[in-house]
Amino acid sequence: MQGKSTICVYCGSSPGKDDAYIDAATALGQTIAGRGARLIYGAGDNGLMGATARAALAAGGEVIGVVPHVLAGMEGRTDVNTTLIRTETMHERKKVMFANADAFIVLPGGPGTLDETIETLTWRQLGLHEKPLVFVDTKGYWTRLLDLFAHFADQGFMNARFNGFYSVAKTPEEAVALALGDPR
Repeated sequence: MQGKSTICVYCGSSPGKDDAYIDAATALGQTIAGRGARLIYGAGDNGLMGATARAALAAGGEVIGVVPHVLAGMEGRTDVNTTLIRTETMHERKKVMFANADAFIVLPGGPGTLDETIETLTWRQLGLHEKPLVFVDTKGYWTRLLDLFAHFADQGFMNARFNGFYSVAKTPEEAVALALGDPR
């Protein structure tokens, strides 16, 4: 996947309880496409995943969905992806998304989103990559997690340099700029 930048988006397959989450996902998809970047994500057509992908497609963007066989019936419809990659396992899904991404943006989500995000940050801590990761803190969604990171450091279970492995954006537009290394 040469040429344009590829941004991996981690987010929920549910819409959440506040319309602001769907609005942020829609704005993120539009912004990624508008900046000429490619979207890679978990291939879901529901919730924030689907909203991000549909918005990117509608804005003329390229969307790569990665779906494991176990979720193929629930996620991975071709009408929200220009390319659909099928994997054998969830671990392979994460590996394919990671390997093809130049940066990561995290919208609200649940355990799956957190799993992907923490693994990406852990790999950064281990020196396995230096790719940017940006949280979109819509309505303070990630505040408690960021506070927990501070607690880990305060209690000696995490080096304070960990906090330099991610950025926090208030808007999807700011997140894309940070991910692309072009804060506007």
